[in-house]
Amino acid sequence: MNEPVFERLALIGIGLIGSSIALAARKSGATRHVAINSRTPKTLRRAEELGLGDSYHADPGDAVRDADCVILCVPVGASGEVAKAIAPHLKPGAIVSDVGSVKASVITQVAPHLPEGVHFVPAHPVAGTEYSGPDAGFAELFENRWCILTPPPGTNPEAIERLHDFWRRLGANVEIMTAEHHDLVLAITSHVPHLIAYNIVGTAADLETVTQSEVMKYSAGGFRDFTRIAASDPTMWRDVFLHNREAVLEMLGRFSEDLTALQRLIRYGEEDKLYELFTRTREIRRGIIAAGQETEVADFGRPHGKGKDHA
Repeated sequence: MNEPVFERLALIGIGLIGSSIALAARKSGATRHVAINSRTPKTLRRAEELGLGDSYHADPGDAVRDADCVILCVPVGASGEVAKAIAPHLKPGAIVSDVGSVKASVITQVAPHLPEGVHFVPAHPVAGTEYSGPDAGFAELFENRWCILTPPPGTNPEAIERLHDFWRRLGANVEIMTAEHHDLVLAITSHVPHLIAYNIVGTAADLETVTQSEVMKYSAGGFRDFTRIAASDPTMWRDVFLHNREAVLEMLGRFSEDLTALQRLIRYGEEDKLYELFTRTREIRRGIIAAGQETEVADFGRPHGKGKDHA
């Protein structure tokens, strides 16, 4: 069996991503000891009942003490506060990372609090489901998914390589890019789709009384898949939109322009242009399947029960 990448791993927060990291790290042997912290006593007790870690700590400072790697698994808006709380307890040479889907804001919040000699390597595992909490995790969540590292300039190369190895042991494909580029890419591939899903489900809810419950009755169409995305954790997504505001607004502007153009095509019966657009977008969908990020299995490849959807 391969040697562990880290002797002691501390997870601050134990929701879907944190619990999945705990399970995958233990299954793969990527760490010897998993220390878990949650600010909610009920969540911490549940993590212990599930056997997700090796030690459980109500105080984040206790969790990170002697840890070789600390991963913040909290909503991006809480990153700075958590970094401030753990900073005095971090050992020299420790690697601090996170799992937030916004990176520039997290760097701004976290970096000023970390002491000299501690290495900060932000990360974003691009994987998830609509479920949350410690019960939602599963070890296979990261298999053949991407994990993006966004180390600030001047970050210790050995620290980057160790975190790279850690995520590969968990089954992920690893990419490195700047935080700003990450935030722009994720705005269109993840953030704006979620915003559209929240919006269209809200619109449907407003129409529910008008249509005498037919919205829910016939939701097996595309609406069902919007509701899956819109079921995602509200605290996490509130913070995502507020902390990636500029990129999200830029992508929303482009989307609005394209939507207006599509309205004109429909209004004026531009059948050839509509067909051309839909053909092009279908090829993009096929490319996603070919890249191994989705499957052609019936019902979009989603199991009936705990999902393994890429979010």
